[in-house]
Amino acid sequence: MLRDIRPMLNAYPDSIGQKLEGTVAFLRREELKDVFASVYILPSLYHSDLDRGFCVVDYNLNEDLATEADLRKLREMGLDLKLDIVLNHASVKSPQFQDLLKNGEDSLYRDFFIDWNRFWEGCGYMTEGGYLQPREEYIRDMFFRKPGLPILMVQFPDGREVPYWNTFYQKVWQEDGKRCYLGQMDLNVNSQKVWEFYDETLQKLADYGAKIIRLDAFAYAPKEPGKKNFMNDPDTWKLLAKVRTLADRYDLELLPEIHASYAEGVYRKIAEQGYMTYDFFMPGLVIDAIEHKSGQYLAAWAQELIHRKIGTVSMLGCHDGIPLLDLKGMLPDARIQKLIDIVVSRGGYVKDLHGAKNIYYQVNATYYSALGEDPQKLLLARAIQLFMPGKPQIWYLDLLAGKNDYEAIARGGEGGHKEINRTNLSLSAAEEALRQPVVSGQLELLRLRNTHPAFATDSDIRVESQGHRLSFCWRKGNACAQLYADLDSCEYTVLV
Repeated sequence: MLRDIRPMLNAYPDSIGQKLEGTVAFLRREELKDVFASVYILPSLYHSDLDRGFCVVDYNLNEDLATEADLRKLREMGLDLKLDIVLNHASVKSPQFQDLLKNGEDSLYRDFFIDWNRFWEGCGYMTEGGYLQPREEYIRDMFFRKPGLPILMVQFPDGREVPYWNTFYQKVWQEDGKRCYLGQMDLNVNSQKVWEFYDETLQKLADYGAKIIRLDAFAYAPKEPGKKNFMNDPDTWKLLAKVRTLADRYDLELLPEIHASYAEGVYRKIAEQGYMTYDFFMPGLVIDAIEHKSGQYLAAWAQELIHRKIGTVSMLGCHDGIPLLDLKGMLPDARIQKLIDIVVSRGGYVKDLHGAKNIYYQVNATYYSALGEDPQKLLLARAIQLFMPGKPQIWYLDLLAGKNDYEAIARGGEGGHKEINRTNLSLSAAEEALRQPVVSGQLELLRLRNTHPAFATDSDIRVESQGHRLSFCWRKGNACAQLYADLDSCEYTVLV
């Protein structure tokens, strides 16, 4: 459960000023005093080569972007860190995979990654391509992130081709007569060396100053023939429990990251296991409330969080898209589609999963643009987020009222749609944005959320919705903070 629910800034190390030192300088400005309690730095601060940080080579700092001195300065400012560990995979450039390429059968990391044929032994037939084709009964329920079997053929030094499990990206080419690879290779969670690696990594992140660890792609890590290999039960919970045992050594809180529809109830299972969970429903619910001028569904969700005592990290925008399909089972399908249509009409982009519609896609847009670039709507949305239960996570570009970046999409090529909401700002541009009323208004709200004693983990929270009126009240002892919002006019009042 969350120990600290004060606001958290979220950014890449190079989001402001090209390096993390730019964000440090930004946070030291008087306008940012007492605004944040923690910072979530995305994993491009490590050595990585793909997916803007989520394909980790190793967890040492990429000193072109971040240094130990930068992290020390954040700690000296009283800011805790939230950092990532990617449980499911590592880069082909990782020391472990490079050792496998070099030493093949004799590598200490022979089973650090998942040998496809060993995994499926006895469950299929050998193909001419040298890999086992699992029988239909074993594979029909599997969830794949890309077309075909998730295999990368790895050439051992003796010339043998060995298939390894590869859920996400891969690229293979020849250069100077040598095979070259790029990609994210799945880790074998049945290997003791993988668990030693997890332990070493968690200790390193704690040494950096991390207090919260986001578990990226954890739901893909436990695999077993005949299961769907995404959120396997009970394997997933056993994995998380084992990771938590390691994390407890370093006093780290864990935040499992997963997208699933409300109807599937995964958020409840995560909370019941004692973990905090991402509130991926809030971004869409807030837009829905503002566009439909009704807080009915948003208030119901807030009341569920309070009643079930679910600890969340909440957000509006983030480094990915706005997860509107997560709302299935919470909003009528037609209402969800209307939300998607609204955001797309305002310049948002939709990317389907390997061509299949309505499968795990998000709408990529800045939150400000998703709200029609209306300053009052953004201020209202932020006020609502800060009065909802949970720890508010604030995407730097939303804080600075960033608009959809179509030039970044064009520069990004294949997969560039995500760059619409990842604009890197110079320090001077970020400082200039502080002059906007929509930015200073958010900072005022954040400072209140960060410092007022009514906002505590054990506060009494009341939420009411009637027509276009929505209200929140946080109370702890004699301290009280209230928000009264008019979803029709988009005006709001804060009383303390």
